[in-house]
Amino acid sequence: MLIDEVTIKVNAGNGGKGAVAFNKTLMSLGPTGGSGGKGGSVYFEGVSDLNSLGKFRYRKNINANNGAGGRGQFRDGPDGEDLTIKIPVGTVISKIETNKTEEILKIGDKILITKGGIGGKGNFRFRSSINTTPKQFQEGLPGEHITVKLELKLIADVGFIGLPNAGKSSLLNELTKAQSKVANYPFTTLEPNLGAYYELILADIPGLIEGASSGKGLGIKFLRHIERTKVLFHLISAETEDPVKDYKTIKKELGTYNKGLIKKTEYVFLSKSDMVDPKNLKKKITAIKKINKNVLPISIHDWGSLKKVKKILNEIKAKK
Repeated sequence: MLIDEVTIKVNAGNGGKGAVAFNKTLMSLGPTGGSGGKGGSVYFEGVSDLNSLGKFRYRKNINANNGAGGRGQFRDGPDGEDLTIKIPVGTVISKIETNKTEEILKIGDKILITKGGIGGKGNFRFRSSINTTPKQFQEGLPGEHITVKLELKLIADVGFIGLPNAGKSSLLNELTKAQSKVANYPFTTLEPNLGAYYELILADIPGLIEGASSGKGLGIKFLRHIERTKVLFHLISAETEDPVKDYKTIKKELGTYNKGLIKKTEYVFLSKSDMVDPKNLKKKITAIKKINKNVLPISIHDWGSLKKVKKILNEIKAKK
């Protein structure tokens, strides 16, 4: 199960307390208390693993180590180790308390989320000509604490959209080495699947349905993943009774969710074209062309039609 939205608390480590200590060696009297170590900070780093938010399903608190307290004989406490949390590329980080957002857009991108507290000074740091035996020290400062919402939005060059059973997963499998689950029933795909066509990233977005933008079905969970795709491949099953209605259903849901989605470059594919007779297929193509001229009948069992899809992908790749 893909976890693509979580809210967690992130706590940096506290600084260690300064020590009060004195040298007991004759002729070398004086303060020797070391300072406390700095608390560990917390970073988020981008990785390619889409499932890396899954570790937060039951783990809602992230804590970096505290700095250790200072010790005698001028020994400062060790710093708390910084903590680096791996999250998927395409994650939006929203800081609840400040309403600020940041994004991880590339593998290896690293963002400081909470800063560790500074260690307190030991009594050695308070020595002076008029205070040769200071007993002052400082407590370490607390680390930063913040609540963050992590929301994954896939970054893909081409997004496959359409009603359930439109053949999106099958096409992805044919074009790439993806191994998406396929079957002849609605909602076979329960989470987005990615595949690579040379350097192009293709994303199979789970089937949308009428009312998805208002929370019906699975669609609302995945509409956000379409926002960052550059081009849309809109698949409509040739087996449908009314391809125009199917097309308009998806377009309406995209526009209701985000008007920018309907402005993206779009190619329409009448999939499973081998499952209907040529006369009926031609009739359906003509009907769709009245509202979108970029329509092409395809079948994963027809090498010629797949070559046409690859030609489109190659053109997209050339413009990248």
